[in-house]
Amino acid sequence: MHLLVTRHGETTWNVLNKICGRTDAPLTPHGIEQAHALAQKLCGTQIDTIISSPLSRAKETAQIIQSVCGGELFVDERLIEQDYGVFEGEDRFSEAFLANKRQFACRYPSGESMMMLAHRVYSLLNELKTDNHDTDNHDKTVLLVCHNGVCRVIHTYFHDLTNEEYAQFSLENCGLLRYSVK
Repeated sequence: MHLLVTRHGETTWNVLNKICGRTDAPLTPHGIEQAHALAQKLCGTQIDTIISSPLSRAKETAQIIQSVCGGELFVDERLIEQDYGVFEGEDRFSEAFLANKRQFACRYPSGESMMMLAHRVYSLLNELKTDNHDTDNHDKTVLLVCHNGVCRVIHTYFHDLTNEEYAQFSLENCGLLRYSVK
């Protein structure tokens, strides 16, 4: 199976450098343009399934891609962004947030830990991997449309990262990662 992973288009909170976990910040006009550009980039790729986070910024990005590339669209709660708790809406460069970001087993106050996030995202990836082995889906292409924190965790499923590399990993809006699931 071929796995494609993208982050939603630019949002109003991305522009403001605000930490945006579960807040349903809308796409900006530029974010909509980014989604259309990614759809055009992918138009030669046969996408069989698109799985999106339930947040509107990801769903709208997924719908734009589906309108160009086709594929069956599903929403999966496991792809929702990490719950950043008390840091939601704060400056994403704040020292307290960046320090907490390096504490994988500790929850963000009133939020979720990296390990909790990894547990739910890995369960989806394991399910996709099992489906790939149990059926003749070796040439199937699945696109996940999600969030930066989720993309970071997905990357660790396929590649080892040091804590520092993990904390610094970031995928630009409508960036694209490709993985092979065997």
